Amino acid sequence: MQSKYKVNLLRLYLLLAALFPTLMIPTAQAPSEGWLLGLAAAWLGISAALVEFNHRRPPMIPWQLLPSLLLGALIWTFAERYAFWLWAWAALIMLPQPGWMTALNTLLAMLSWAWVARLLPVEQAVASGLVLALLLALGLIRARRLAPLYQQARERGSLAPGRRLWPQTRLTGDLVRESTRARRDGTHTELLLLRTRRRHLWRVAGQLCDMTQRFEHCYRLDSHTLGAILICRDADQAQTRRESLMRHLDGIVRVRLVTLPSTRSIALERQALDRQEQPFTTTRGATTDVDV
Repeated sequence: MQSKYKVNLLRLYLLLAALFPTLMIPTAQAPSEGWLLGLAAAWLGISAALVEFNHRRPPMIPWQLLPSLLLGALIWTFAERYAFWLWAWAALIMLPQPGWMTALNTLLAMLSWAWVARLLPVEQAVASGLVLALLLALGLIRARRLAPLYQQARERGSLAPGRRLWPQTRLTGDLVRESTRARRDGTHTELLLLRTRRRHLWRVAGQLCDMTQRFEHCYRLDSHTLGAILICRDADQAQTRRESLMRHLDGIVRVRLVTLPSTRSIALERQALDRQEQPFTTTRGATTDVDV
């Protein structure tokens, strides 16, 4: 199944989930209850609209923190009406998330159970606690099993849907391949490192992807550094392309050009980019022996 169909299916699920709290808003018994349901519906709806563009925002904050806080607020504020939502913590705990978020969800689930348990007979409170603990344990086991798959998907997947913009983990392997190809085919291959202002990074990344060839790839190294592998017939063509790029790319602070193949590491070239005083520097560095 192609990724675009998976995205559309996920968007459908999120919209259906948003419909549920929306339908409950007219039955709210207090304005605060209606606001919480409305926020939950809005979060699900906005997530559905932005599901293809989440590379522009932190993947864990606030889009994982917000539903946990909303769920906890509903249970703590209206425990007698939303006690059955206690089991939703098992679903939240299965999402890919950092360790601190897993710990927070576990703590919020325990506090929510304690708040609901005060309304139940002792035997029901104990039984519900045991069931919730079992569901949370199963969710944690499931999340642990899926963690390597999520990591591999992040490393392989494009950061911008429909564009050749890859995470930094792809760069080292691509450099080895392109350096080997340059030696074999006699092409002129360069690694272009661009330092941008943080607020300009995604716009410059889009421009860079548009101005490179379909067989060339671009990379996001950090929040203000981009890279691109340029493959040309010879040095003259490479110079013409670089000049064109520099004329059309906006928001560039510093540029470093590394001619391949060579023997220095990409880590050293990034350090040199940080330290260089000139806006543009060309070097024969090495990019194949040290990870990014």
